[in-house]
Amino acid sequence: MRNLLQEYSVSSQYYAPRGKERLIFLGEQIAHQHLHYNDKLIGIVGDAGSGKSSLIKGMFPGLELSNDDDVMNPRKIMQARNPFEDLTDASTYHIDVRFQMAFVQMHEIVDFVKRVLAQNRRVIIEHFNLLYPALGMNADIIVGIGEEIIVTRPSVFGPLPESIYTIVHQSQKYRKMAHSAEELTMLVLEDEMGVFTDFYYSSDVRCGFLLRFYNEIDLDFNYLADRIHELIAMNLPIAYYDEEHIKVGERVLPCDGARIHVRNTSEIEDFYLVRKFIYDSKTKTYCLVGLIGDVDSDLSNRNTIHFFKRSNND
Repeated sequence: MRNLLQEYSVSSQYYAPRGKERLIFLGEQIAHQHLHYNDKLIGIVGDAGSGKSSLIKGMFPGLELSNDDDVMNPRKIMQARNPFEDLTDASTYHIDVRFQMAFVQMHEIVDFVKRVLAQNRRVIIEHFNLLYPALGMNADIIVGIGEEIIVTRPSVFGPLPESIYTIVHQSQKYRKMAHSAEELTMLVLEDEMGVFTDFYYSSDVRCGFLLRFYNEIDLDFNYLADRIHELIAMNLPIAYYDEEHIKVGERVLPCDGARIHVRNTSEIEDFYLVRKFIYDSKTKTYCLVGLIGDVDSDLSNRNTIHFFKRSNND
């Protein structure tokens, strides 16, 4: 029998980390907490570059993706037409609907999914919202990734995959702005203020970022804030360079979430740097806080306030 506790779950939310390693680790935890062995149809929704592939790798270690960023397998590209050729031992399949539609028709993808399910095998479907109208059945579990990661187990009353996609699509821009602002902050800290990554690590807050320092240091917050705003105003292009680097203007910078950025610093809206450290007694760290919008909100309740404001506005 299905775990009845799972039937009581409407949805769960997590921060969507900006680094590949952190996404993979979170995917592993989500699988442990939410995935049931009877779940055969897994829907993944979110925009390109949101980190869906890394999340899937964490949830399903060893799974061969149909359009891996590192390896392009022609056999996997045409798997919708030959679903069991050379794959007789596979128990789990992956398909990216948007990518697959460049090579086969939608009805072939539908037939592929139905044949996999008829064989009592599991299939993970990226861009599930595109497939749902033609497939005519909802997923056993849907995972959406934008600024947050939403994990939901649909019932006869929903939610529908397009509804989850709408939420994460609207929120992804905040994640990109926050990550880009974080990179500018680290650039000023390291290049101009001599504060290096040995002193801090990245963390998350809704519509913003945290740099957690192990010790409180003497920091000129006004200078840091002014320089970040100057860089934003310079309209510097931000581009993917490789999986571990981005390019800001002419500078190549290390980054473990190279695809999750705005295209130009001018796209970072309403950035605000909190001009003091916020002490976190649970982690015993001193937090440098950068925010996108709603700068007057109560920091001690920011996550709740932002959740309800966005729900009402969007």
